[in-house]
Amino acid sequence: MQTRVNRFLFYSTFSIIIGIIIGIIDSIFSIGLTKLSNFRIEHFMRLIFFLPIVGLFIIYSYNKYGKGSSKGMGYVFEASEVSDTIIPTRLIPFSIISTWLTHLFGGSAGREGVAVQIGATVANNLATFIEKRFKLDLREFKKILICSGISAGFAGLFGTPLAGTIFALEVLKMGAVEYRALFPALASAFSAYFVSEQFGLKHFHFNIEIIPEKNIKNILLFLLASLIFAIAGYLFAFGLKNFKKNKIISNISPFKKIFFGAIPLAILLIVCHQGRYSGLGTNLIHSSFYGEKIYSYDFILKLLFTIFTLGIGFQGGEVTPIFSIGASLGAFLSTLLGLPTAFLACIGYCSVFASATNTFLACFFIGIEIFGYQVAGYLFVACAISYLFSGEISIYEAQKKEHLKI
Repeated sequence: MQTRVNRFLFYSTFSIIIGIIIGIIDSIFSIGLTKLSNFRIEHFMRLIFFLPIVGLFIIYSYNKYGKGSSKGMGYVFEASEVSDTIIPTRLIPFSIISTWLTHLFGGSAGREGVAVQIGATVANNLATFIEKRFKLDLREFKKILICSGISAGFAGLFGTPLAGTIFALEVLKMGAVEYRALFPALASAFSAYFVSEQFGLKHFHFNIEIIPEKNIKNILLFLLASLIFAIAGYLFAFGLKNFKKNKIISNISPFKKIFFGAIPLAILLIVCHQGRYSGLGTNLIHSSFYGEKIYSYDFILKLLFTIFTLGIGFQGGEVTPIFSIGASLGAFLSTLLGLPTAFLACIGYCSVFASATNTFLACFFIGIEIFGYQVAGYLFVACAISYLFSGEISIYEAQKKEHLKI
């Protein structure tokens, strides 16, 4: 009994501390990213031409001073499996600054990768400090502590503490949920969320008011759309993995790859609606839910630009672009299937994420927290379909596979 009480007190203290720290860092990162993104929108044509030069600077900085920081998410998965792995603290400023630069100069990328890396790095280093300072052996608990860091990073950034908690439990190993980390992950997620709220971080929420009538026709159309979303998520994960591992591309030096890759990237971003597909993709998300113009090709161009941006070496995450791909695909499909636009954009927003990340429950909870409980039944079915029929590929290359899905 005493051991359980001690564990409870340790997890509570540890989780709240890292939640506060990560919430602060998340807020600084997100506020800075928002300001830089707004600046890019106003001065797009002046900034986009510097994208190749910025790419060289990012690669040079990582090679010269990063000391392995470019490993990024790989460190997160490694630290969760190998207890004596220490994630370098310099990964935090490197990932933040390189992502800021990618967005400022027009690259198409996300942000959650940075938040997850921040969370895991803070948790990993704090646990190592406690081990050395108090001469404790925390090897058995390292994975749990890293889960709490991941949940805090996700929750502080997206304002979804429940989804952040479940995401941390699911993402490290496909087909397995680390329930031992439930309490510390939940505590750190809510701590980070409350801190980000105090910083005035604005999180996306949209109430789905129109739900399609439940009849055979609409149910079949909904199931068809869910399968399409599963395919879209699979294509994104498949494209990203194979682009990075392509023999020809992987044999090119990082400097040449990012410089000569950024030139056509910049040109195409100009040609394709002058920056419509730069940045996070929140513009496409807003258009999908608020009745603004969505083109039939928005989702595929955002998918391709994001794969290319990350594939040639720019920094950022994948999740927000995945949200925008799913939302814009859903909005487009609504015109073909006759289902409510916001409803189908909501389903696409979550289920493409489920497909690309192999995280079924987290995607369901993020939909509940962002769009409301009235779509719970539809979200559960759509995310389940996307998870089951998206294959074994994930945007996270180091994600372990516990077992096959079917």
